[in-house]
Amino acid sequence: MRRKDKEIVDKETIVSIIEKAAICRVAMCWQDEPYVVPMNFGYRDNCIYLHSAGEGRKLDILRNNDKVCIEFEVDVELVQSREACKTSMKYKSVLVFGTAVILKDIAEKKSALDIIMHHYYAHTSPSVFPYPEDTLGKLIIIKVKIEKMTGKESL
Repeated sequence: MRRKDKEIVDKETIVSIIEKAAICRVAMCWQDEPYVVPMNFGYRDNCIYLHSAGEGRKLDILRNNDKVCIEFEVDVELVQSREACKTSMKYKSVLVFGTAVILKDIAEKKSALDIIMHHYYAHTSPSVFPYPEDTLGKLIIIKVKIEKMTGKESL
């Protein structure tokens, strides 16, 4: 990272940013064309879990190139100034680099859905959310194994 004064190196701080984020943006590449999509997610044990419809461009890309970069940001605030070059943003952000795997096992899918639901309903038991077996069979769950994480903050 060029700006070492903005770099976050503490893993707990990086994870706290991921856990606080409402959405993530998943970047992938097909041949020479980048593609980014906002998604709901869950995080646990150095993995990001995403759910998806059963078909579409995202899955077409991931089936051919499983490398992804995921961006998270929190505490975004405009810092206004009467001088354009002094206008700025406050933020905390994380980039995750990893490999995406489409889960096939029903038990793994259910566990991943529990992780995703826990992200948005932290104070609710996962058993509150039933997952019909036929739905689990059709649902696509993407597990991203994190290989590298970087954090940055501008205060």
